[in-house]
Amino acid sequence: MLVTAREIAKTLGLSESAVSFALNNTGGISRQTRQKILETALEMGYDFSRKVSPNAAPGGKICFVVYKRSGAVVTNTPFFAELLRGVKVGSKREHYNCEIHSFYEDENIQEQIYELYNLQFSGIILLATEMTEESLKNFASIKIPLVILDAYFEKLPYNYVVINNVQGAFTATDYLFKKRRKQPGYLRSMYPISNFDYRADGFYKAIRENGMSASKSIVHHLTLSQEGAYEDMKNLLKSGEEPADCYFADNDLIAIGALQAFSEAGYSIPKDVAIIGFDDLPACMKISPRLSTIEVPKYFMGETAAKRVIQMIEDITALPLKIEISTKLIKRRSV
Repeated sequence: MLVTAREIAKTLGLSESAVSFALNNTGGISRQTRQKILETALEMGYDFSRKVSPNAAPGGKICFVVYKRSGAVVTNTPFFAELLRGVKVGSKREHYNCEIHSFYEDENIQEQIYELYNLQFSGIILLATEMTEESLKNFASIKIPLVILDAYFEKLPYNYVVINNVQGAFTATDYLFKKRRKQPGYLRSMYPISNFDYRADGFYKAIRENGMSASKSIVHHLTLSQEGAYEDMKNLLKSGEEPADCYFADNDLIAIGALQAFSEAGYSIPKDVAIIGFDDLPACMKISPRLSTIEVPKYFMGETAAKRVIQMIEDITALPLKIEISTKLIKRRSV
């Protein structure tokens, strides 16, 4: 049953006109009252999608929301640029425009969600790389088509577009072992991201399937940036840490930073230490030796997310799907 403005007004003990002002984003009430009304409306399940124009497609709008928790998602990188290009091309092909909006975890999430409704989007693609299961629950009130991109949470029944992180990490680790015949180590991010948890699953799966003990893998927890990983590894080596024969890294930035530290300390790559990364960033081709890595089809991910959200817009009976995209091993000179 649809929740009405009258019911919201009755719950809060306010006039219907005050509730109407808040729901229609017009003047006449204080900021505090507006926020209280919007939060109550969301909690009661008010259907904000009724504000969206019935002529949304063709020529409708899709919102690409970038969720930011601490800056791990950087929007001026080649990875993000390719992802966004895929979303925009996929949207344009079906006559939808795409607009980018950033959400910040340290600000009022419900108010940010309501602002999207006022902009009358037909659907939302949420870049959830930095999100946790708890933070994603804040989006349960959204009544328009929503696709979660680059994160997956088993307990929450949304539409997801993700890469197969387990497969990619398994492939990389298995390749290291078959090339080196030594137990691979792990350059793991200090910063918690769900994708890295799945990559850890893939790494340890490959360790076990090749007959090794997971507890014997050398693991270094490094900062999630090229500069930070370089400094962390440099300090570990100065303290007398003996490196493993080879390493899988959570991403290319960590791999490149560690590679630079090993080289500076006198280790020959890959003769003394082999390294493989994850993502296939352009920087992999600019270092010496060129970095072996796992290719992520970034453009295709974005394009697939756009295609899925448009399917949901045009077919409201569509059931939730998890679309998992395979990765590819790229062999270069660092292994």
